[in-house]
Amino acid sequence: MAQLNVNGVVRQHDAEPDTPLLWVLREQLGLTGTKYGCGVAQCGACTVHVDGAPVRSCVYPVSAVQASQKITTIEGLSPDGQHPLQKAWAALDVPQCGYCQSGMLMAAAALLKEKPQPTDADIDSAITNICRCGTYNRVRAGIKQAAGVTRTAEIQVIHLTRSQA
Repeated sequence: MAQLNVNGVVRQHDAEPDTPLLWVLREQLGLTGTKYGCGVAQCGACTVHVDGAPVRSCVYPVSAVQASQKITTIEGLSPDGQHPLQKAWAALDVPQCGYCQSGMLMAAAALLKEKPQPTDADIDSAITNICRCGTYNRVRAGIKQAAGVTRTAEIQVIHLTRSQA
């Protein structure tokens, strides 16, 4: 049995060393908020944090996580759903289908930790997740709102676009 510190709790697993972290989280630990998208680290639906850094867990072997490292999944982002990003996502109706959004939120949280007031270029550089519904403008607005850098005009455009959809 091996151990992982996930969302502040030390958990046991018996996965093979080359098993992707995603499958340990979902199948052995029951944390299904992290999604499987592409399996080749391109889409980002599987993004979690390892010691605060965003990691595409679908290709990250569980053996690469050291016992001292802390894993944070979408379930651990905020115990009560009150993280500024989660609040902004809800206020702006960011997701459509929502499948990619846990990975999107985790990537955005890592960005805001590194750059609390990100520019559009910072967001473009850091948020490489793929959203098949194309909610990129809403994602950008959500990140800016959570960072406190959103202008009222940008929020109005997002709401106008949403109401016309």
